Amino acid sequence: TAFLHGDLEEEIYMEQPEGFKVKGKEDLVCRLKKSLYGLKQAPRQWYKKFDSFMIKHRYQRTTSDHCVFVKRFDDGEFIILLLYVDDML
Repeated sequence: TAFLHGDLEEEIYMEQPEGFKVKGKEDLVCRLKKSLYGLKQAPRQWYKKFDSFMIKHRYQRTTSDHCVFVKRFDDGEFIILLLYVDDML
């Protein structure tokens, strides 16, 4: 469900899904406010939101892999977070 939380940067329209069509208004389309499963933009938009969250919480992306985030503490301790698609370790 992670991909459903990405914010869209452009206007995207889709046909009304079956079961949601109103009689007499079948030709209307829906404007998406959020990502949907299968939307090409969904993974990228979710990553951008996740990246922004991590940077806001003082994690740094590594230069060798932008899916590896590190947070260092003054006492020498650190956290390494690995991201693969929508799984974190």
